[in-house]
Amino acid sequence: MVKLGGESKSIESKVDCERGEREMQRKRESKGKSLPFIARHVGNRALTKRTNLSGPKVRKCLSLGVDFSIRLFREMKDLGFEPSLVTYNTVIKLLCDNFRYKQALEMLDTMRKNGCQPNAISYHFFFACMEKPRDILTLFYKMIGSGIRPSMDTYVMLVRKFGRWGFLRPVFLVWEKMEELGSSPDASAYNALIDALVEKGLLDLARKYDEEMLTKGLSSRPRKELETTLEVTGESPGG
Repeated sequence: MVKLGGESKSIESKVDCERGEREMQRKRESKGKSLPFIARHVGNRALTKRTNLSGPKVRKCLSLGVDFSIRLFREMKDLGFEPSLVTYNTVIKLLCDNFRYKQALEMLDTMRKNGCQPNAISYHFFFACMEKPRDILTLFYKMIGSGIRPSMDTYVMLVRKFGRWGFLRPVFLVWEKMEELGSSPDASAYNALIDALVEKGLLDLARKYDEEMLTKGLSSRPRKELETTLEVTGESPGG
């Protein structure tokens, strides 16, 4: 009995030791365990020191949901892969599309702390999904204050959005900021502004901007409200 008891204790000790060794090994390899997961979904080719979440394999991976994508993003960082601007913007877009603005704003701060400067596109994802003009304008001014210059696409996006909502004050605030920063409106910007004015019935002001863009050599859209037509020259399409 004593012998059997001794053998039983010996077996238990051996099992405990083996269990302990397996646990230690698991902890030592815990970082490396994420690699097969990422490689399986993304492919080793995508794993570079400056990693982009792009390409069909990754898009399929990201389609599984924002939480899955955040997990993938964190595992990349844990493995020492430095996210690129494209990667950060991809995650920000996913968060904004799911109305998780607080996390998306935190991602902007994380970018800066890690030495990756956001660009105008980083903010476009917020502007596309946010629903309160005041919040959009606040973020717009914060973007400019952080040293990020809006692109013409930024101005057009905001003018169109505020115009659709029927808010002319923010439309002109964005327009004034564009001129203040020395950007010259293109045809898309003028047409977005004119559409907003026509929608509100401000036809005289709309005509003013329509004539202004024509003097700059920009193409205005024909609008029956303004009784404008598409100008046709005598030249053939071939010149």
